[in-house]
Amino acid sequence: MTTRVIIVDDQAMVRAGFAALLAAQEGIEVVGQASDGEEGVALAMRTHPDVVLMDVRMPKLDGLGATRRILAAPAVADRTKVLMLTTFDVDDYVYEALRAGASGFLLKDAPPADLIAAVHVIAAGDALLAPSVTRRLIADFARRSPSVGRGKLALRLNALTERETEVLSLVARGSSNAEIAQALFVAEQTVKTHVSRVFTKLDLRDRAQAVVFAYESGLVTPGE
Repeated sequence: MTTRVIIVDDQAMVRAGFAALLAAQEGIEVVGQASDGEEGVALAMRTHPDVVLMDVRMPKLDGLGATRRILAAPAVADRTKVLMLTTFDVDDYVYEALRAGASGFLLKDAPPADLIAAVHVIAAGDALLAPSVTRRLIADFARRSPSVGRGKLALRLNALTERETEVLSLVARGSSNAEIAQALFVAEQTVKTHVSRVFTKLDLRDRAQAVVFAYESGLVTPGE
């Protein structure tokens, strides 16, 4: 199955480089490029991509605003996932992008293989992309998050079984399905089932939102 990708970045050379790299990969099709957030939103509405590579800082409409608009549109939200691209290992926009529904983020200077893997991972929705800065970023994001509403989020955890809660806490710590299976002495397919049920019960899009929820609800605290 081909993964359809669009690239939204205000630097023409960056767009061209990413497009050339991804177009050369089997199973990935670059279906469009945009130079700012407004163009990116319009392009997403026309092409219905599986993955949007979204720059954070752009003119007219930044990556955060564009992400919100794309993921709020019923026509594309069910299939489209956003991978944020940033030149900074800590960027305030990244925290807000995760809350807005972005599925992950990647530094622009990451190795080409990481970008290719990121597209596949985000498209599959079965793992949170975790470069070396991810856990620190998520932890900082959680520290900056207001505690207001934490009680309501914590109440939503009551919908989960004890095992599902345990799985969510391991997901939030960055564990893959295979690592969770090993830790809990169960089959990986069993873990996938638990993760899917957690998403359904908590109305979460993917692992990125699951991580944010786990921190914001207090299930997991930074530094654990």
